[in-house]
Amino acid sequence: MRVGLTGGIASGKSTVSSILRELGAVVIDADQLAREVVAKGTPGLAEVVEAFGPDILTEDGHLDRPKMGGIVFNDEPLRRKLEAIVHPRVFELYAALEASAPVGGIVVHDIPLLVESGRAEEFDAVVVVDVPDEVQVERMARDRGMSEEDARARIAAQATREQRRAVATYVIDNTGTREDLRHQVTEVFAELRNAAV
Repeated sequence: MRVGLTGGIASGKSTVSSILRELGAVVIDADQLAREVVAKGTPGLAEVVEAFGPDILTEDGHLDRPKMGGIVFNDEPLRRKLEAIVHPRVFELYAALEASAPVGGIVVHDIPLLVESGRAEEFDAVVVVDVPDEVQVERMARDRGMSEEDARARIAAQATREQRRAVATYVIDNTGTREDLRHQVTEVFAELRNAAV
């Protein structure tokens, strides 16, 4: 069973992903794959440098992710330019990882920009981790040291809560405790297992 997992920045999607992995799901992490396809020495990084210039590299030749983020998050055409380089390479890796999953398993695709990329229909189910914008802003300030302005710009660059909820098969509310979250994720996983049988 193919499951799409998504949520806005600082919604707690990574925590949900970890819990699903503990419960036995095969988790394919889009962020991790996106880092791999532009790692030092890859054709992906070479293409990014060609498109954006050598200033987006660190002194030791790696992609300067914070600098790149600052360039593309407030500029939709530049963000799309970057996505056009990264996304096809990530999807190639996805296909290979999915093909290696056990028969009858639950394969969770952890995709931050699932709604934005228009891929919700590709999955048997979509799980959305949901929190109010104010909670996202508070978490980004506390956990990532972002200013409120930067946090709101990141949120604005993503799909709205309503857009994510519209494609959701399951919505996990992550405004409670860690135990509340684990309980919800366990319930959703049990339903996914039953649906997969």
